[in-house]
Amino acid sequence: MIAPEIIARRIGAEQQPIAIVDGFHPDPDTLCDAACAASFGPAPRHYPGIRAELPADYFAQVRPALTTVLRDVFGAPRQIDLLDASFSIVTAPPATLTPAQRLPHVDAVARGRIALVHYLSRDHGDGTAFFRHRTTGYETIDEARSADYLARLEAELRGSAPPAGYLNGDTELFAEIARVEARYNRAVIYRSALLHSGAISPDARLDPDPATGRLTVTAFLATA
Repeated sequence: MIAPEIIARRIGAEQQPIAIVDGFHPDPDTLCDAACAASFGPAPRHYPGIRAELPADYFAQVRPALTTVLRDVFGAPRQIDLLDASFSIVTAPPATLTPAQRLPHVDAVARGRIALVHYLSRDHGDGTAFFRHRTTGYETIDEARSADYLARLEAELRGSAPPAGYLNGDTELFAEIARVEARYNRAVIYRSALLHSGAISPDARLDPDPATGRLTVTAFLATA
């Protein structure tokens, strides 16, 4: 078995760490077979697509790589709690996206939260992009910044909703500061407070079939 390849980067003016892990899962083909056999349904919250349960042994399989990343890139945590994880596929047509789905977002503002996206499309598909809010200069939104950021963003959007469609590159309000390209069995791991979005191209195949769609694992962790 080939050991995962871990690349640590610091991005943007705030120099926040992210980790890119190729070969994240030891048996991605079997994992994809499990996705093809899974029962998908509408995703909760703001995710523009569908999701399904992961195999029970998923985190046991990726724990060696994940533990190394959390220790070496984000600082050795005393405790790691899994908050949520699933297979996920982007399926929503661009014209149906809500205003919030057309903007960068953060997954949590609380300290110690970590997000993971594990790409499983065999033709690679679209990756993940990270952003800076031009007005405030914020690249992360923590508890101290949240109220100010949301008030300024609301003022900017008042009477001028973002264009219909998935975010892909710079906009009037946000500058892209980094992008991780999708690759089969690659994971990107980052602090949940980073402004980010799926980098969904205008001609993306929004296919609900796990064998041909933008299949990922998305997961959220709390560390202390």
